[in-house]
Amino acid sequence: MPARFLKVLLLLAALCATPAHALTVEVNAPDALKALLMQHLETARAARSGEKLDADEVARLRRQSDQTARDLLATEGYFSPQVESAVEQVGDDWRVDYRIEPGARTTVRNVTLVFDGALKTRADAAGLRGRIERSFSLKQGMPFRQADWDAAKLAVLRPLLASRYPAAQLVASEARIDPAAQAADLTLTIDSGPAFFYGEPVISGARRYPESIIRNLSPVKPGKPFRQQDLLDYQMALETSGYYTHATVRVEPDPALAAAAPIRVEVVERPEKRFSVGAGMSTDTGARVQMGWLARDVADRGLRLKLDARIETTQQSGTVELAWPRTSAGYENSLGTQVKHEDIKGQKTRSALAVAKRSRTRGQIETTVSLQYQTEQQSIGDVVNERNQALTANYAWTQRTVGRAFYPRQGHVLTLQGGGAAAALLSDTNFIRLYGRHTQYFQAGANGRLVLRGELGSVLADTRDGIPTDFLFRAGGDNSVRGYAYQSLGRTLAGGVASVRYLATGSVEYNYFFNRDWGMALFVDAGDAADTPRQLSPVFGYGFGARYRSPVGPVNLDLAYGEATRQFRLHFSLGVSF
Repeated sequence: MPARFLKVLLLLAALCATPAHALTVEVNAPDALKALLMQHLETARAARSGEKLDADEVARLRRQSDQTARDLLATEGYFSPQVESAVEQVGDDWRVDYRIEPGARTTVRNVTLVFDGALKTRADAAGLRGRIERSFSLKQGMPFRQADWDAAKLAVLRPLLASRYPAAQLVASEARIDPAAQAADLTLTIDSGPAFFYGEPVISGARRYPESIIRNLSPVKPGKPFRQQDLLDYQMALETSGYYTHATVRVEPDPALAAAAPIRVEVVERPEKRFSVGAGMSTDTGARVQMGWLARDVADRGLRLKLDARIETTQQSGTVELAWPRTSAGYENSLGTQVKHEDIKGQKTRSALAVAKRSRTRGQIETTVSLQYQTEQQSIGDVVNERNQALTANYAWTQRTVGRAFYPRQGHVLTLQGGGAAAALLSDTNFIRLYGRHTQYFQAGANGRLVLRGELGSVLADTRDGIPTDFLFRAGGDNSVRGYAYQSLGRTLAGGVASVRYLATGSVEYNYFFNRDWGMALFVDAGDAADTPRQLSPVFGYGFGARYRSPVGPVNLDLAYGEATRQFRLHFSLGVSF
């Protein structure tokens, strides 16, 4: 008896249940609005989910979607739309049709920006107020959209937060809509708070290295007006100094501290000692292995002692360098010595040098002044066998605007060098050396770039005799004229190729990147090295190649045809450190 009763109840429930059906939705609206409505209407979302709906649920979703449509249209500036919807049962399924007339779009009629705080009272803030008013993104006559209004409110604070007003905030905002006139009157009240000025650094995390390193790396002095870029530059200087793996630099936007806001610096220090090895390959100098040892706190003063040994197929070198931390004036001083052996295209040199350097980096500009003494034993077959020495004073100036990208798409790198020696001061002859190199990067379409490179060099002297090889020139190779062997363009002798006094090279290269990591290249190189300007006779190299952004650096593979030699040459470079 209970079983029969249960079966009867189930049968009655099945007969009384409202049937459920699938749902389709159609929206008749301007194309610019149709996609927005189809994405957010509740009925459209239910249709995409494939749910089976009964009549009551369809009715509920329809009512909810009608209101959602009006809310969405209001965010786009349509405050008096006509929204009509109809439900129809088609076979076993439901269909909801919308007919939407958005009406006239509301436009911006007036914009009023009200300033409070120091930005209102300081005489030197008039220019900043004017820039904010001129750059406000919603102008009179523009369509009023909620997303644009929200973005404009955020954007108005950026120049304040980036300059001397890090406590700036919006205290009031109103968008008053006049439906009859389809107009919006916007009012925004901005309180800049007080103007902020730097106080002293407050440092945490410095245990291994002297705090003076952190203080000297600061680009600002107490009393200077606050600027967000200063903190970013300070943080970058700390992280690239070699002493810290991570740094955070900030100023608390506390109006009570505005007159002398402490610069809070938190650092994570690198280990005091480091041993590194590396390996690589280049068609210029062959296989490479490298070993280095670094001590970062010699004499408990933050002095860095670096030992480096580098062995390549065509050259080998050993270097010792002692570097001081950067001074409060921004200078970095170092002393170094190096021994080197090279055998490149038959020109063999054994050299030793000692050098004292002073470098300074300010923004995108790096300058170096150095005094260097170098001795060299040079031989080329049975033709040349001589000893050269020079005490040179040198100056180098470099500007980089390309950031830290492996393959930059805009900006340039410009290097200018000058130096010289006098026979009366530990040198075999008088000479002046001048050199310049410029590489310019242009964006070419969405995924391409154009690279233009040129270099010029000259040694002003009565003779090349007595001038160490490092101050002379040869051309050819990966970063010079592709299609020709490394340093194969110079003065050709019976035993090899000798360095000369003049250099001129240039290159035009186009790159196209298929994705983030892989790209291709097409290029034309030209150049020569000779003993007089009249003897310069540029040779050409043409080719194509591949580009790869590896995790450790760029990998370039080029196949170039040397027009003068009528031969193809592969150019490849790869380096890995671990």
